[in-house]
Amino acid sequence: MAFGFRTNALAPAGLIVDRVTVEADAIEVCVRSPAVIARCPLCSSPARRIHSRYVRRVADLPFGGRPVRLRLTARRFVCEQARCPRRIFGEPFAGVLGRGARRVERLETVVHHLGLALGGRPGAGLARRLMLPVSNDTLLRVVRRRTMRPDAPLRVVGVDDWAFRRNCRYGSIVVDLERRRPVALLPDREIATVAAWLGDHSGIAVVARDRGGGYGEAAARVLPHAVQVADRWHLMENASAAFLNAVRAAMTPIRRTLGATRIDPKLLTVAERLQYEGYLRRARADEAVLSMAREGLSIKAIARRAALARGTVRRILRGEHGDAFRTRQSSLEAWLPVLAAEWTEGCANGAELWRRLRRRGFQGSLRVVTEWATRRRRSEAKGLRQLQRAPSAKTIAKAMTIERDRLTKGDAILVASIEAAAPELAKARVLLDRFHAMVRRHAAQELDPWIADASPSLLGSFTRGVVRDQAAVRAALGEPWSNGQTEGQITKLKLIKRQMYGRAKLDLLEARLIGAG
Repeated sequence: MAFGFRTNALAPAGLIVDRVTVEADAIEVCVRSPAVIARCPLCSSPARRIHSRYVRRVADLPFGGRPVRLRLTARRFVCEQARCPRRIFGEPFAGVLGRGARRVERLETVVHHLGLALGGRPGAGLARRLMLPVSNDTLLRVVRRRTMRPDAPLRVVGVDDWAFRRNCRYGSIVVDLERRRPVALLPDREIATVAAWLGDHSGIAVVARDRGGGYGEAAARVLPHAVQVADRWHLMENASAAFLNAVRAAMTPIRRTLGATRIDPKLLTVAERLQYEGYLRRARADEAVLSMAREGLSIKAIARRAALARGTVRRILRGEHGDAFRTRQSSLEAWLPVLAAEWTEGCANGAELWRRLRRRGFQGSLRVVTEWATRRRRSEAKGLRQLQRAPSAKTIAKAMTIERDRLTKGDAILVASIEAAAPELAKARVLLDRFHAMVRRHAAQELDPWIADASPSLLGSFTRGVVRDQAAVRAALGEPWSNGQTEGQITKLKLIKRQMYGRAKLDLLEARLIGAG
């Protein structure tokens, strides 16, 4: 079936094609408007009298692999209203071509979306392949110019910080949680900046935020009527971090229970000896800090005298001591029974043991096998007890918080022995489980009993923070809002920022983020 091609299809709707010229590298289309009258841009009265004509050359979407140039014949009209200060005005092309534009609206839309999706140089490179030659600066100008800021009234917002450069400079993002789209980027996370922005939007009724005090103070200062909602994910994460600190503080009785308090330097490899010597130096420094604290010195004075950071002094006083060895999950753990069997059969060469394990599917390195063989050989030659290692605090905290029916037999025995040696730690684990279940079930009525039970426990510091922010925590357990959508928008913002190598200014980041939303 044959199809006829109409030349009017080359031009945007609302224009008439007079002539089409096909050249080797482009297509030129002569077009005009079919309108008889035009309305004055000032008084909106219709005008029929034509003053003169002129030609506008604008770009359009490509056709057949060739760029298309429109040769648009435009008219100037005379406004016949005597009271109108405008006597002559150019013919408008609403919906087709903007005032002073060099590209038709449909091409401008494509350029805008290229800039939103790819940015400057990548967008310009793709535009050249699509026969839409625009520069990277043009793409960014279009993105900035066509940004449509949300003007709907805000009722529920989420506020969080994001990093221009991690640990150096931070900004703030505000998200409309009802419409699930970002509305503003702020240049910092200072209380005054956030309070000034919130003060301009007095209709906000709910503010979802993290548990940092800055955003809460800013909202309370300018929106005292608004309900503040703490982020539920941060609540659960902070509770888990508090339990991990409790495990770190209880590592001494845990090592004593596991028989890992005595370390024989004769059994250590070179790498382990370096770690152990560093541990001894830290232990001496910790003892010096504790002795100064017993003398009544403040944290600031101890930090100045011991040349330590105040955060380090605070961790020492809380009992958060480091382990003797950086215990990690070893690739050799699952192969220890096989190694013991091979050793019993008479194979005592580390390289040969490694080759035998490789034939069975072992993916680890030669070094871990030879270190195991060296330690085993030394213990047998000198009749010494093998080096016992306690798992790291993170490993113990993970084993204690996993459901009991999912633990292996060895982990179950480990957890049972730890809880028997440190009953306060077992109580803290029960309180942690209660808190997580309370957050998941949105059981706000259980908050006060939990606070009463957890205040004298190892989770006391976390509990005191919950009490200070109790209204926001209670709202997090009762309200449907949370900062999860805000965190998702921050992830999108990071992607856009990294596309531009972190060099985009705040207005361009905001334009691309809001446009992409």
